[in-house]
Amino acid sequence: MHKNYFRIVFTVLLLPVFLQMHAQSTATVSGSLRDAQNGETLIGATVEAVGLGKGNVSNEYGFYSFTLPAGDDSLTLRFSYLGFASEERRVKPRGNIKLDVSLSPEGTVIQEVVIKANSMEDKVRSTEMSVATISTREAKALPALFGEVDVIKILQLKPGITPGAEGTTGLYVRGGNSDQNLIVLDEAVVYNANHLFGFFSTFNSDAVKDLKVYKGGFPAQYGGRLSSVIDVRMKEGNNQKFSGSGGLGLISSRLTLEGPIQKDKSSFIVSGRRTYADVITRMVNRANEGKKDYNPIPDYYFYDLNTKVNFTLSERDRLYLSGYFGRDVFGFDNETFNFNFGWGNATGTARWNHVFSPKLFSNTTATYSNYMYEITNQLTGFSFSLGSNIMDINLKQDFFYQPTNNHTVRFGANATHHSFEVARLKAGSDDGSINFESGQDFTGMEYGVYGNDEWAATEKLKISYGARISAWNNKPAFYWGFEPRVAANYAFTKRFALKASYARMYQYSHLLASSGLSLPTDIWYPSTEGVKPEISDQIAVGTSVMVTDNVLITWEAWYKWLQNQVDFIDGAELFGNDALENELTIGDGFAFSPVELEIEKKDGKLTGWIGYTLAWVRRGNFPDINNGAEFAPRYDTRHNVSVVGMYELSKRWQLTATWVYTSGYTSWLPLGRYTFQDVPGGSFQPVVPVYGDRNTFRYPAYMRADLGVMYKWRTRRTEQDLTLSVYNATDRRNPYFIYLEPETVPVEGTGVEVPVSISAKQVSLFPILPSITWNFKF
Repeated sequence: MHKNYFRIVFTVLLLPVFLQMHAQSTATVSGSLRDAQNGETLIGATVEAVGLGKGNVSNEYGFYSFTLPAGDDSLTLRFSYLGFASEERRVKPRGNIKLDVSLSPEGTVIQEVVIKANSMEDKVRSTEMSVATISTREAKALPALFGEVDVIKILQLKPGITPGAEGTTGLYVRGGNSDQNLIVLDEAVVYNANHLFGFFSTFNSDAVKDLKVYKGGFPAQYGGRLSSVIDVRMKEGNNQKFSGSGGLGLISSRLTLEGPIQKDKSSFIVSGRRTYADVITRMVNRANEGKKDYNPIPDYYFYDLNTKVNFTLSERDRLYLSGYFGRDVFGFDNETFNFNFGWGNATGTARWNHVFSPKLFSNTTATYSNYMYEITNQLTGFSFSLGSNIMDINLKQDFFYQPTNNHTVRFGANATHHSFEVARLKAGSDDGSINFESGQDFTGMEYGVYGNDEWAATEKLKISYGARISAWNNKPAFYWGFEPRVAANYAFTKRFALKASYARMYQYSHLLASSGLSLPTDIWYPSTEGVKPEISDQIAVGTSVMVTDNVLITWEAWYKWLQNQVDFIDGAELFGNDALENELTIGDGFAFSPVELEIEKKDGKLTGWIGYTLAWVRRGNFPDINNGAEFAPRYDTRHNVSVVGMYELSKRWQLTATWVYTSGYTSWLPLGRYTFQDVPGGSFQPVVPVYGDRNTFRYPAYMRADLGVMYKWRTRRTEQDLTLSVYNATDRRNPYFIYLEPETVPVEGTGVEVPVSISAKQVSLFPILPSITWNFKF
């Protein structure tokens, strides 16, 4: 049966390709596109045959392939990329031509306008929809919390993406949970992309080359999550000269070094970041050591290390090796009590690019991913530890095949071995009289095979169609799913197009969150006989309108169905539980938006975007939550508005600002409370809350304005800037959480206090916070 599915999928997928393979004589130009200054590959660069009206783009590895009609007359090819000067090359279209091209940054004004106009036209004509990209230039310019540049937080400013709690890096994309985002760094999965309980992400912007987010219309090569794909790619390292960059901020410092191992052939990059609050707290603790009644200040710090090397083995082969290691460390120690809490990610990627022919490119990748946390506590005579861990080993093979300019075919397969250590609790006394251990261990295999063709059916109509077949084996549980993917673009003109997409996704690993926040103690749990895979179906329609050469308006409407959503039963026991599955409940959900709008300007002194989303999110059919009735989850925010602006005042001065508005989050607060007296004249017992339907209370709206100013200067060998950021410039006290507090009055002559009223108390986290950061590059 499974074999028949494979045959049907790939026959349907490749049939138009074979039908359009023509017998006329053609020539193929192929190669790679790079940055002339540092040798970095250029993703999504444009190749155009001048006068023929034909074009193509480089893939995510910088490879391009372009078919031309054969002949004796020379043709002009134009190569262009956003922010780079275009290059033109004359070729005689005969046979197979290998042509590697390097583009130089910051071309002439006329060239740059043409490039940016082409870039906008590419977006209008592309079948891709529900896609957001963030450049490191934008991320570094915008004001940030404590001056810490964070590409993930910039994503929260894009329409369709709802942030988590204030200041955190949580992402809720189109009604999905935070665990339903597939975050990959150089193709390795990152399970917890947060530092400091979510206030900073794991991605050091100095090491990031490209970041792309798919909110829907997912390409067939991606699977395993329901709501989004966040594809982060590291820099490859400068293969022309040794260089470096870094910065010094209020809470952390960072340094990046890169250079050639062999010029034009191989390069390396090493990038590190560390906070240093613990250095100050340790100095304070040492200065007060031995003082009576002094309580030591806890230690906390986090660090990241990114490394990458690449080697050009031959004209057809290139090898990449990259890794990431990051940790958060929290510790408290005194004479009788020792508490340590550590968590972090480790990833590794080995990737081999091979060019079989001018039309066929392959990428073979092996990745390693690990996320763990551990809490240890030692008291006099007793100790315990608590932790969880998830580890993946993945092997995948991807092919990129371009038989003609009208067809771009991708196909491949992958296999992942998962290991889960869930809520492992160990406790014991020093003398061995007490010894306790609980928790669960799981292993599972996840498989995927896919194929996709992007077909330019006519000059106006493009169709991307394909499918992914996924499977999960966690003996004795076995699940599989057929995941069709289709997207279409009809361009009425070069400036106006209609788009539509549909995608089905399966998710076999689930995050069990003990609160509405993204905490390191949240647990990853596999699909089992009792926990089925989560499924989503998303359909979207939209338009892209290029108002001017550098202003693009994008509107989308979408609807998402969610099945088999996993959640905790109210009052569930998370730790020390060998039957955690019994604490889970399964339900469904949906989300929809009639308006997801973005107005984007990419050129000129003033750049930025305006985003607006109107959306509804619902969950329901959970037998053990809200009596199975429908309810709004915490991140159901009706209106989301973001305004982002960057203004080049001069070559030295740049002004930046952001403004965000979000309808209040929902919350489950008691409708009332009661107390009782155990015997006449006795004391009153604690106040007991009375809850109604889930999440019927809504917080006040969240609103924040951030401001920034950057001063840039150059010396003979360096580029430097000083960036001043003001977070929450209006000093608005937004609610972080709200709790209810009973007010009591004493009963005269009894010594008893009686509750008379209940008031709501708001806790706000961040007032106005200025920060300053010095950045340098050499």
